[in-house]
Amino acid sequence: MAARASKTVIYAALLGNTLIALSKYGAAWLTGSAAMLSEAVHSTVDTGNQALLLYGLKRAARPADAEHPFGHGLQLYFWVFVVAVLIFGIGAGLSLYHGIEKVRHPQPIENVYVSYIVLGLAIVFEGCVWVVAFREFRRSQGNFGWVSAIRRSKDPVVFTVLLEDSAAMLGLAAAMAGVFLSQALDLPVLDGVASIIIGLILAITAAFLAYEAQSLLTGEAMAPEERAEIRRIAALEPGVVGINEMLTMHFGPREVLITLSLEFSEQLSAIDVQNAVSSIERRIRTAHPEVSRVFVESQSLLAHRTAALARLPQTADARSQNLAEAPSETATKQRLQ
Repeated sequence: MAARASKTVIYAALLGNTLIALSKYGAAWLTGSAAMLSEAVHSTVDTGNQALLLYGLKRAARPADAEHPFGHGLQLYFWVFVVAVLIFGIGAGLSLYHGIEKVRHPQPIENVYVSYIVLGLAIVFEGCVWVVAFREFRRSQGNFGWVSAIRRSKDPVVFTVLLEDSAAMLGLAAAMAGVFLSQALDLPVLDGVASIIIGLILAITAAFLAYEAQSLLTGEAMAPEERAEIRRIAALEPGVVGINEMLTMHFGPREVLITLSLEFSEQLSAIDVQNAVSSIERRIRTAHPEVSRVFVESQSLLAHRTAALARLPQTADARSQNLAEAPSETATKQRLQ
């Protein structure tokens, strides 16, 4: 359901930006407006970005194989990062270039009414696409603010389109103001200033998207409250006396890996431990359907810390000292996290 919703948002943005880009190029040719040309480039980049997001969704949906045993979900995060680079490199770069050139060599805008018509239509089209993206975003936002919801989201498609469209609406407002003021005040240089403002808006948007994409691409954990709930599920299982370690990682919006190192009661048989592990996995997947894999390790706290210390790059003397300071088996029975 979430994947279909993401595609609906992308298709709406793709259609809208294609129509808007064509109209803006025509208006830029007729008027000679640098701000209009920057907006045309902006819409072209957005159109290409939507195509890349669709491609990323297709690549991420491929099943796991021998070379990618955890699936291809990270492909989506990679293509979102590419989108951010394109917004910055092409959209922001060309807008800043055209704006600076227009400031250096200002020229009056011709057929200014064409700019008003096209910008007005673009605001209507972009507004419709923005509403579609905003509604989908609100469904997953919960009680968090905009920035918090974006930072917590592991599905970047909807908020990427929403941020692009928000930047587009701000860019259109800047272009409209630039065209109006350059004509009303007879200062063609203001058209170039508007183009520079559009470039800065795109640069800020790209930087934020790139930051979020790299965080997802390098492996984000589940949200803190979700991790706490998984710990609670494991701790409530009969026979579990301690949680040594829990690691989680998103390999995609709906692909989560969980590893648990648990200490079980010595009174449990091997079959009892096996049944407890199966029960924990089942309850975790019921509570969190996005969890695709759960790995549970049965290990005492002392054995877990011994293994952890052995992995550290230490000298033999330091490792022996750390092992001597590790808690005893009796101490491990007194804890339950």
